[in-house]
Amino acid sequence: MVEIKKNKQIVLKDYVVGNLKEIHMEIRSLDVPMMLIPEKGGLLLKNLYLSWDGYTRVLMSKPNPNNYGNSFVPGSVIDCYGVSQVIDSRHQDFQVGDLVWGIIGCEHFTLLPSPLDLTKIKYTDDSIPLSYYTGILGMPGLTAYVGFHEICSPKKGETVYVSAAFGAIGQLVGQFAKLMGCYVVGSAGTKEKVELLKNKFGFDDAFNYKEEQDLTVALKRCFPEGIDIYFENVGGRMLDAVLVNMNVHGRIAVCGLISQYNLTEHDGVHNLFCMVTKRIRMQGFIEPDYQHMYPQFLELVVQYIREGKIVYMEDMVEGLEEAPSALIGVFSGRNVGKQVVRMNHNE
Repeated sequence: MVEIKKNKQIVLKDYVVGNLKEIHMEIRSLDVPMMLIPEKGGLLLKNLYLSWDGYTRVLMSKPNPNNYGNSFVPGSVIDCYGVSQVIDSRHQDFQVGDLVWGIIGCEHFTLLPSPLDLTKIKYTDDSIPLSYYTGILGMPGLTAYVGFHEICSPKKGETVYVSAAFGAIGQLVGQFAKLMGCYVVGSAGTKEKVELLKNKFGFDDAFNYKEEQDLTVALKRCFPEGIDIYFENVGGRMLDAVLVNMNVHGRIAVCGLISQYNLTEHDGVHNLFCMVTKRIRMQGFIEPDYQHMYPQFLELVVQYIREGKIVYMEDMVEGLEEAPSALIGVFSGRNVGKQVVRMNHNE
């Protein structure tokens, strides 16, 4: 049994319409006057790292059957991916002290009735920080791996474009593509990020989409022979420009549309006829459908990390108090690297 006197949480105050602001979230500290004891099959977790990802904003909107999943309920704790340690267990497959990653509450401690959304952490050493399981070795990493290798069916020498290339997913897609022998271009929102894409992550080229008056022209400049593969993270006018520049039998993997999440009216896409004339295959996907691939993904990417074949950047903030501002920063491009919150249980 573990006695917990207080539990600090991030709560959704009301459904978000338009731009996400700190007023949409509330940090509350609850007195816990009794021991939190999991029921049979449940776990009590001490949360160590929280992950902020684009989909979080979608689930802060009013319920919509076309969303990733069920919307958060106003007045309740916001969920996210995170890394935790088991501090009490009533489940035969999990022991006290186990390290896990998966969907948890944005709070210091989470009481789970079932560990269905948790994965035990296999590798922890100096080359594999625990925080990596919020990104490169967690949901974003598997999303990048599946989207590129399974959905896009890449071939050596093909041309690959990655939007939001500096995000947790985009930076990995570009590196997977380079390891395949592809020509890779990414876009980002600052000069600093563009330079890092080229000089740190090994992209062949990159551009600042905010400085381009015409995205169609920018893509034609970067891909004079056309785009074979597009990893879609943005949507809207970016997707419109890409469709014009795609090659015949091109492939598009759609994992997010971050430019649309804060809009009350979504942008239309006007060049869809290119999908017919160019016989383009565009497929949306979500990571939970491919959890069966996690073991093979994990072994490969851990090897890449240890051999220095993949590099990875995190933007770490300290403590739950800083978490709301950090989440808002994801949608303005303020973070430099994967946005992670390191929990401070002394706050």
